[in-house]
Amino acid sequence: MLILKKKDIIQYVTLNEVLIPIIEEAFISLSKGKTVMPPIMRIDIEKYHGESDVKAAYVEGLDSFAIKIASGFFDNPKLGLPSSNGLMVLLDSETGVIKSVLLDEGYLTDTRTAIAGAIASKYLSNQDSNTVGIIGAGIQARLQLKAILLVRKINKINIWARDQVKATQFVDSLKDLKIEINISQSCKDLASVSDIIITTTPSKKPLLEFDWIKKGTHITAMGSDAEQKNELHPNIIKLCDTYVPDSQHQTTILGELNHAIKENLISPNDKFNDLGSIIIDPSLGRKNKEDITICDLTGTGVQDTAIARYTYNICKKNNLGIKI
Repeated sequence: MLILKKKDIIQYVTLNEVLIPIIEEAFISLSKGKTVMPPIMRIDIEKYHGESDVKAAYVEGLDSFAIKIASGFFDNPKLGLPSSNGLMVLLDSETGVIKSVLLDEGYLTDTRTAIAGAIASKYLSNQDSNTVGIIGAGIQARLQLKAILLVRKINKINIWARDQVKATQFVDSLKDLKIEINISQSCKDLASVSDIIITTTPSKKPLLEFDWIKKGTHITAMGSDAEQKNELHPNIIKLCDTYVPDSQHQTTILGELNHAIKENLISPNDKFNDLGSIIIDPSLGRKNKEDITICDLTGTGVQDTAIARYTYNICKKNNLGIKI
């Protein structure tokens, strides 16, 4: 068994173009029904504004699969701690023997989530989109921004966060990008001038209204990964031109789709093309430059298996980690 610590992992696993086809292939496998992916197990620790999730997936034909524990404790920054943490366990598909424990402290979850956002924008936003609006100013806001720069040439960034101090600190930390960055006074202001909007918060109340969104906008909503979380007003799901879930089985329960169903705006029987289907056939996504498109990311176990396998293989090849 190979024990990999974060210091080992970050030497060879970084947020770059290499990971895009790896995560794309994971979504394709999910869309084609070649995976066994159980429902997410989650425990909420409301007293400390925290949650821990367990995700897993086996992909047909692969020699290993991952089980992942990921935590989000959103008051941690006040204590000088990161809001996310976790680890992954890689098991042999034939025997169930543990091949590796990846003590990544949530790094791999954060990375694969950001790559999923890049993939969503790659296939669903207009190719000439050059202005991105980021709602939130935490770890994932930073990583989603870095990831979208892999697939779109962005020359203007709009930021909004509830905490103006955090928004200002976020902007200061991005000065090396040499891209125009503005702090928006409201989500409405941000939406009115952004070609792509990425929501990255644990909000329990909608932050975006449909009337604020201009034609041609793509929205990646990745904060709503629990039943009570909700970043988009439910009528956005009903009124948009194309809605794309990472996994409809999950977004029906956890994502933005969940709230549209509860409000009787969408039938629970409606079927949508998932992100893997769009990767296979991009014509199923955006039809024209005026379309408003939504990608609802709740995070899938198949992404974890993909990045855990990649990490294990590249670290083993470079003789990293502790063998026990």
